[in-house]
Amino acid sequence: MCFKRNLFLSLVFLGLSSVSFSQKITLNETSTGVDFLIDNQRVLTYQTAKVPVPEGVKVDFSKSGFIHPITSPSGQVLSRIQPPDHYHHYGIWGPWTRATISGREVDFWNLGDGKGRVDFAKILSKKVAGGAAELNVRQNHLDLKAPENEKLAIEEDLRIKVKPADKDRYMVDYTTTIETKIPGGILLDDYRYGGGIGFRATELWGDANSNILTSEGKTRKDADGSNAKWVIVKGKTADASGQSGILFLSHNTNKSHPEPLRVWPLGQYKGEGNVFIEFCPIRHESWELQPNERYTLKYRMIVFDGDLTPEEAEAYWRAFVK
Repeated sequence: MCFKRNLFLSLVFLGLSSVSFSQKITLNETSTGVDFLIDNQRVLTYQTAKVPVPEGVKVDFSKSGFIHPITSPSGQVLSRIQPPDHYHHYGIWGPWTRATISGREVDFWNLGDGKGRVDFAKILSKKVAGGAAELNVRQNHLDLKAPENEKLAIEEDLRIKVKPADKDRYMVDYTTTIETKIPGGILLDDYRYGGGIGFRATELWGDANSNILTSEGKTRKDADGSNAKWVIVKGKTADASGQSGILFLSHNTNKSHPEPLRVWPLGQYKGEGNVFIEFCPIRHESWELQPNERYTLKYRMIVFDGDLTPEEAEAYWRAFVK
């Protein structure tokens, strides 16, 4: 009996429980993006079209190539784009910040500076098989101030794979592979923002109604700058349980694993809508990209309604790296 229970729990943590096979997952391509649907309910969208900016905001802030919305299994929107405090924040995304190219600083993160940007280029493939949906896209990291003209600095192949995990959870694999063809390569300078995977949470979450917990027991009070294998971000929603969230997992083959975090501390910005976290592999040390070499970072998200315990988070992480 014990063996059967352990086997069942292992299958659940791997996303292979019988519940997952009863749920239908599909892809729907539109003029603005690619929707992932579970039982005909959209759970996330990868945006292929540039999203217009609010009136009066610089057009430079318009962007494509990111995930938004991402919703909980019950349909609660958990991400946010173009918040007034940071118009360059886009749901789930990961541009590099301080990059050195031929002695010049290029910033792909702060769109308003006009030095660089990252946008969707093309769909490489998409498929639905084995109870999962997968999208592979090319994203171009553009050096807008290159001496000779605007120049392609980094090619990024991004794979997004979605699979039901159980009744109140689903799984998202987010795998990014980057390459530069620039002679001499690119130095991704150490900085507190950049690369990896970033998440700007719903405007409904603030200091009083959300929580963050890392694999090392850090919370929003002390997680910033620490290293972690995983981080849970959760908060109040209209789900029947009253709460939803996302578990972010960093693979043990990633650079700087356990990976450094950027977490906005309590009180970083006043009011609600001030929740931001990022796995940031260059937080404490620079990363040199050699020309024509491919570098991969692997992340997984478990999106849930209700609660997710630290013990479950650790089990999900072990299944991921296994």
